[in-house]
Amino acid sequence: MKLGLCSVTFRDKNPEQLIDLAMEAKLDAIEWGGDVHVPPGEYEVAKQVGELTRSRDLVVSSYGSYYRLADHTGNEFDFETILETARRLEAPAIRVWAGMQGSADADQAYMEKVAEDARRIADIAAKENISIHLEYHEGTLTDTKESAKQLMETINHQHVFLYWQPANNVSVEERLASIQYLKEWLSNVHIFHWRSYTDRMQLASGMNEWELYLEKIEQDPNMNRYVLMEFVKDDDDRQFLMDAQTLHNLKDIVDKKAT
Repeated sequence: MKLGLCSVTFRDKNPEQLIDLAMEAKLDAIEWGGDVHVPPGEYEVAKQVGELTRSRDLVVSSYGSYYRLADHTGNEFDFETILETARRLEAPAIRVWAGMQGSADADQAYMEKVAEDARRIADIAAKENISIHLEYHEGTLTDTKESAKQLMETINHQHVFLYWQPANNVSVEERLASIQYLKEWLSNVHIFHWRSYTDRMQLASGMNEWELYLEKIEQDPNMNRYVLMEFVKDDDDRQFLMDAQTLHNLKDIVDKKAT
């Protein structure tokens, strides 16, 4: 696994500042977000940010879009604009959201509609050698392991994958079960440690459970994935650097266990 940073972690910083911070933390990559740093349709910005990232020996891991599958009323931009932005950025992956309804509120017809759109955009993106990655997230059709699996089976596309992050308000055991349940689709990981968005903790205090998560995720030897830092306590640079060191320590432990 390689280590990276989601640019949305520091929305108040410009791309140069984010790259400097990622370099100081000795990370490998940045997932650039479409809400602030690389807005869809700003193609020259995307090109410049991508070139600047690579000039500092960092990789663009992915483009974090806010495209909502099927529920296009939630989209400010069409997918073709997002795809062209990702292409200019030279991102190999685009992150999207599985609709605008949680699984408890959605019927089978809605799931089919989301799956159809996922296949559509995956076909378009594949022509540019870009893959599609759904976020494992509440308020969408990937809000439980069961609904996420059903959706991925319905999509059934070789270029569609699923991010993983710890679901809120469930046990460590349930989170581990979700990894096992969804392992054939899991790609990148968003890493953070919190009780809620407004109650974040140091990553070091969650090191034991994250060791379990990453060890289980890394049992798949065929997937090259990025573990991307997100949601730092107090949005503080110094805390971020401490969390990055914790992440490096986690990688060392998991790598040693794998050998």
